[in-house]
Amino acid sequence: MRILIIEDEHFAAKRMSSLIHENLPDAKILDVLDSVEDSVQWLKDNVHPHLIFMDIQLADGLSFQIFEKISVTCPVIFTTAYDEYALDAFKVNSIDYLLKPIELQSFRRAVGKFEQYYQNNLQGINWKNITNEILSTKTKYKRRFLIKTGQAYSYLDVADIHLIYSEDGLTFALKANQKKVIIDKTMDQLESVLDPQEYFRINRKYLVPIKHIHKIHPYLNSRLKLELDFKIADELIVSREKVGVFKQWVDA
Repeated sequence: MRILIIEDEHFAAKRMSSLIHENLPDAKILDVLDSVEDSVQWLKDNVHPHLIFMDIQLADGLSFQIFEKISVTCPVIFTTAYDEYALDAFKVNSIDYLLKPIELQSFRRAVGKFEQYYQNNLQGINWKNITNEILSTKTKYKRRFLIKTGQAYSYLDVADIHLIYSEDGLTFALKANQKKVIIDKTMDQLESVLDPQEYFRINRKYLVPIKHIHKIHPYLNSRLKLELDFKIADELIVSREKVGVFKQWVDA
């Protein structure tokens, strides 16, 4: 089986490659691509593979744009770290998807569906129409969070958040005047419900809103250091594997 991986996160691509090698010994990974532009060019220049594992969010846009620029003639299994897309649409159209971090059981389920269905039903899949349907039914991003304070409840507007961070197993939102509140969600959950055009997870600990980034400085080991429009004690360092995507995000 000839497989193409389209994934812009180094560790996610490495995880996918390992799953393929360990569970599909006869498979050959043709290439690992990280952008819409490179993927379109590769598909123009090469015989299409038997199967593509394709991340939805790529360095230069949504992978759905690939289908607008070239006809893809092979099955695709999508991967995503976000749930803002109408993922049920994948199931309706007999398309599978994998949520990151990808688990072995989910991987085997998706490959099993490919082996049972896709290989004999390629002509019935119109990727462009399907991805347009998914985009048209995209859910809205969070505008506010329910916050518990003692025995009472209040709410926090997303627009009032200056910074989100994790500490000692809890997730905090920092408001004006350094006031912090606990949000009853994990960093992964918050990353999936906040608008990715406005918030970027620079490392495991911090989610940063674009509107509060004041300056961006070069840092050790090809990383970046952020200066916000208010002072905090910790250094905000963009992890090396996210520097490229971060620059694309800022330059959107």
